[in-house]
Amino acid sequence: MPPEADLAALRVTLALAGLTTLILLSLGTPLAWWLARSRWRFKFLLEALVALPLVLPPTVLGFYLLILLAPGGPLGRLLEALGGAPLAFTFGGLVVGSVLYSLPFVVQPLQDAFAAVGERPLEVAATLGASPLDRFFSVAVPLARPGFLTGAVLGFAHTLGEFGVVLMIGGNIPGRTQVLSIAIYDHVEALEYGRAHVLSAGLLGFAFLLLMAVYALNRRHRPVRP
Repeated sequence: MPPEADLAALRVTLALAGLTTLILLSLGTPLAWWLARSRWRFKFLLEALVALPLVLPPTVLGFYLLILLAPGGPLGRLLEALGGAPLAFTFGGLVVGSVLYSLPFVVQPLQDAFAAVGERPLEVAATLGASPLDRFFSVAVPLARPGFLTGAVLGFAHTLGEFGVVLMIGGNIPGRTQVLSIAIYDHVEALEYGRAHVLSAGLLGFAFLLLMAVYALNRRHRPVRP
């Protein structure tokens, strides 16, 4: 595999991680807000469903997504009926799999951050005439900023290292669905340890820098105890 293929895998990986993170923040924010404030007695069922990718083998999730999104699958047939194309072995399929697999890494930090806001700041804002939507954006979101930062970085970093889900749902198509984790595996199979080391070390260093930045920034925003 020529070096250009590694660059293509890098572009696919960064595009996948970036788009997945944006989608997760958009979908995960209202979900985390509801989970943090809801008093529904069966809320634990949804919390367990969100956290399922933490314990579920990636290949299991990838397998069932492949069944659903393949041309003969339920969602695949629905997309074809609507004039679209099945998502299996496409970049769109990778995005769907990545969003589901990285969901808890974004939702849980946001849920914890919203729960830490408490009721008092929102009650004060309500007495000043702020609407529920205004209280959310002007009070809850700024106070939960560390949760947004943690969730975004964890979601992005987790997507960078995905293997089982993306391999099952996207295959290994250079320039289209081949990500860095799969490229590393290909290099190891071909006994190209030098190139596998370069990619692995790059991912390792980048992930460490991301996490280090999160901990450093969260430390700055941590309230000082008397």
